[in-house]
Amino acid sequence: MNFNIFGKKDQDLSGKNVPYIISTEMSPYRLYANKPNSLILFVKIKNVTKDALLTSIEIKLPQKLGMNENMLLKEKRLQLGEIEPRKEKETKIEIFGNINTDVGEYSLTLSATSHFRDYQHVVNRITKPVSLKVIK
Repeated sequence: MNFNIFGKKDQDLSGKNVPYIISTEMSPYRLYANKPNSLILFVKIKNVTKDALLTSIEIKLPQKLGMNENMLLKEKRLQLGEIEPRKEKETKIEIFGNINTDVGEYSLTLSATSHFRDYQHVVNRITKPVSLKVIK
């Protein structure tokens, strides 16, 4: 095993049945409470298997956040196509708050799914919780 700059061992994913590594980044880092504003969630998905994977992602938001300005869209599924072995794809999702969005920490659910042949047949799915802070 290799060590990173903090002296910790890097994760060995070969023994686990993990098809993807998901990393997220937000710009700006937080939303402001009780006023209309938005941020962009950047999602990077890396295929860590030896095979190309047909991939989709799904994001679910809590009640006081939305993916459009009128806050009606709470879930979104994006079909990313095939990701080659050891390659990654990046996508972005805009998340909105409005006058009803209160101060606090909100939990988003991000799922990456690998499919067989088409998007109806699921092979594997991993889920990552994402935390979003709303400040005054």
